[in-house]
Amino acid sequence: MKRPETIGPTAAIEPAAVSPRLHRIVEVDALRGIALCGILLANVLVMSGLDGLSGGSAGPTASGLDQVAHWLVMALVQTKFYLLFSFLFGYSFTLQMDAAERDGAPFAPRMLRRLLGLFVLGALHAVLLYPGDILTTYALLGLILFAARAVDPARMWRAALRVYGVVAGLYLLLGAAVALVDTGEGDEGLAASAASAASAASAAELTTAYRGGPADVVRANMDAWSDILVGLLMMGGMVVAAFLAGFVAGRRRLLADTGTPERTARLRRVCLWGLAVGLPGGVLMAAGTVGPLGARWEIPAFILGMLTAPALSAAYASGLLLWFTTPRGARLAARLAPAGRMALTNYLAQSVVMALVFTGYGAALYGRVGAAAVLGGTLLFYGFQVAASAWLMSRHRLGPVERLLRAVTLWGRSAPRG
Repeated sequence: MKRPETIGPTAAIEPAAVSPRLHRIVEVDALRGIALCGILLANVLVMSGLDGLSGGSAGPTASGLDQVAHWLVMALVQTKFYLLFSFLFGYSFTLQMDAAERDGAPFAPRMLRRLLGLFVLGALHAVLLYPGDILTTYALLGLILFAARAVDPARMWRAALRVYGVVAGLYLLLGAAVALVDTGEGDEGLAASAASAASAASAAELTTAYRGGPADVVRANMDAWSDILVGLLMMGGMVVAAFLAGFVAGRRRLLADTGTPERTARLRRVCLWGLAVGLPGGVLMAAGTVGPLGARWEIPAFILGMLTAPALSAAYASGLLLWFTTPRGARLAARLAPAGRMALTNYLAQSVVMALVFTGYGAALYGRVGAAAVLGGTLLFYGFQVAASAWLMSRHRLGPVERLLRAVTLWGRSAPRG
């Protein structure tokens, strides 16, 4: 089963897609740009055939460098940036509400058309390129945010905490049940061995499909939907909680004016507490999924890491916002913001490139490249995306896919030029 973060990101959260006249917050765009990189690092493990390898394996070469690279991504990236994107979706939702009000247009039909557009894009993306698409999930779960948009921010924050609490309780019960299963000798051990053999056979079949022709790739993508649905059921509650938290942050403008003394102090507290809680959870997740913990602890370790992921996501966001208030940080934010402004275009472009490199659409390198080379190449490609985004955003207000989604959102209203 593919892990939840590998279900990919969504730049469905591009806040100014409804109205380019909306004043942009450069730091928020930069956060989205960094989250885009984290999402790519997580997704490429799936697209390259490395995701799910445990016990220190990190690809065909299985060198020490491969293992370290894979371990670091699992500890510091997996599930963290997926949640950050979910938070930003909720935050951007409030900006789109403000844009509709400023334009004197009804918000409901705009947002419903937008969510429908995201769903269609996501369905095509999942079939043709990457079955771990998240656009469809955001479109469906976004209806919850749509229905709750009139709720007072204080009540919505309490609802976010309750949703997280319920999800955490269910996850902990699942993790405890798995940890208590005897994987040694006896019937349980035989069942575990049979399950392992079935998993290996399934992985071999998937490898053959992704190294085959385009029809094989599409068929494999569609066959993976059952696993994706299981992942979404596991992660859906976390996404909704992040949506609600982001909505509250947007209503209270918590990501604006971050240089004030009061908000600087708050960001520092969040960063310190987030690191204290989130880093140990990330280390445990990596130890269980990559090594050195055994297979018995893989699921419990992953669950504990996933439950502490919001803390590390908050630490990343608050730490970056603090850094963006410094001269060097401000320069970095300015460089990253264009990639965040056209995050939907960049996200889909990432899937196109990964499909060309790793599947039968192109080089068919699925399962043939070690983690270090895959992740190193991924970072180089992301650097290219940052440069290309800066060039494009200096000439246009929207990215190509953002422009298409905006046309669906406005449906009949004239779009600005540029």
